[in-house]
Amino acid sequence: MTAIDARGDVALGFDSVAPFRPAAAPAPRTGPINLQSAASPRLQPALERRRLWERLYRRRLRFSDAVVVVVSTATAALLDSAVNMPSDGPWSLVRIASMTAAIWLVVLALFGTRSTTVLGSGAAEYKRVAHATGLAFGLVAMTFVIFQWHGVRMQLILALPLGLFAILFGRWACRRWLVQQRKYGHYTARTLVTGSRDDVEYVIQQLQQATPSAYTIVGAATGDGRDDEIVVDGRSYPVVGTTETVAARARQLGADSVVVASRLEGDPDFVKRLSWELEGTASELILSSRLADVAGPRISLRPIDGLPLISVKIPEFEGGRHLLKRTMDIVFALVALIPIAIVGLPIALLIKLEDRGPVFFRQTRIGRDGTRFSILKFRTMRVDAEAQLAALIAANEGAGPLFKLKRDPRVTRIGAVLRKFSLDELPQFWNVLRGDMSVVGPRPPLPKEVTAYDGTVFRRLYIKPGITGLWQVSGRSDLTWDESVRLDLRYVENWSVMNDLMIMWRTVKVMLQPSGAY
Repeated sequence: MTAIDARGDVALGFDSVAPFRPAAAPAPRTGPINLQSAASPRLQPALERRRLWERLYRRRLRFSDAVVVVVSTATAALLDSAVNMPSDGPWSLVRIASMTAAIWLVVLALFGTRSTTVLGSGAAEYKRVAHATGLAFGLVAMTFVIFQWHGVRMQLILALPLGLFAILFGRWACRRWLVQQRKYGHYTARTLVTGSRDDVEYVIQQLQQATPSAYTIVGAATGDGRDDEIVVDGRSYPVVGTTETVAARARQLGADSVVVASRLEGDPDFVKRLSWELEGTASELILSSRLADVAGPRISLRPIDGLPLISVKIPEFEGGRHLLKRTMDIVFALVALIPIAIVGLPIALLIKLEDRGPVFFRQTRIGRDGTRFSILKFRTMRVDAEAQLAALIAANEGAGPLFKLKRDPRVTRIGAVLRKFSLDELPQFWNVLRGDMSVVGPRPPLPKEVTAYDGTVFRRLYIKPGITGLWQVSGRSDLTWDESVRLDLRYVENWSVMNDLMIMWRTVKVMLQPSGAY
């Protein structure tokens, strides 16, 4: 779904939405002109409240960003003066720090890092901040090359990485605060959904899946004339009107956001007309495109002669991006060897002391393009675990071809601890170095799973499996088979370096607060 301002300029539509063309010129007026109808619409209280909290939230981000930028550039200048004071005195370092801070803050503002379209969105917001910071320091580096100013080098070496990390941490902290507020119904968009009943149900289900959702559904307006409630996942939503009365019902309900779930047959000007009617009432008009599990970076708007078209980038599984992913895998795996060596020795000792069996467990898995490889883990089950499997099949709690037991009697005491915190996966960094796996990717399947694949499930094998992935940070073993497949396919179609970094960060949180691991 894509948001548009409710000011008459539709940024995205369906293929049947055409430019507005009046049928005929209006007849000349003979009576007095109603000046009140000619005035621009006044803001409704609901819209004023939304704009107020958005303005206050952006002000908080602006203050946080400014503090980080000033502290980072000043720290870099102080360290530079302590190491190598320039011949023209400390004022040159002050000038460089001030210039760097000014460029940084201006680029953050110009890049829309505090735009309402990305507020609290997570990855999209962080990616925009990272891009803006990279551009800002590119400009600073160009200035250094052109003018040969002393002190810029320390800004690039110190202020850039520390400042970027601090800004992202500040954004994360603000987002966590916003998420907590939304759990109690604060700072959400009061939303009215309109369209056909089936499409309205689908959109409501998708919006409510987010936890917590940025949208509070206050009602629906359908085109079938029925007024019975819409029930989605056990929750009821009132049908408050028809598609002809959307704007009026939005004003009555205090809705500041309207979602068009589907186009209206025979009414190509519906969206444009609705955007006019919502002036002063809603902050955004959102069109649902039904493009499920397609990431934002793959979607772009391509207007052709007044017709806004949605362009969806076709996934690519070769090329420079995958080379970059492989480089990142090697770097992370090499860095991970140090902590693995520190915690690996006591883990190996505890495994050995419990039952004198082998420390490592090897198992055949299927990798990219269907190639087989031997995955490496710390052993968490008894030595004769495979022999006991047949007796436990009847108690299987897993879905699809997976075998899962929340209380598997074959798991050792130390194995239960390792599984809870995902420490048994650490040896898989060796598989990453060998090129069998990636740090982030789909779950590595067993051969018997692959034989049960059908349809699009085979697309999981288009890229290397990962130590962690969307399945790991979205519920792990608590997921159903269909949910795990959907998450894996979403990752395969939409992966990016920024998303990989986000998944790694979420993996750390999952390991510290384990859930769904058994």
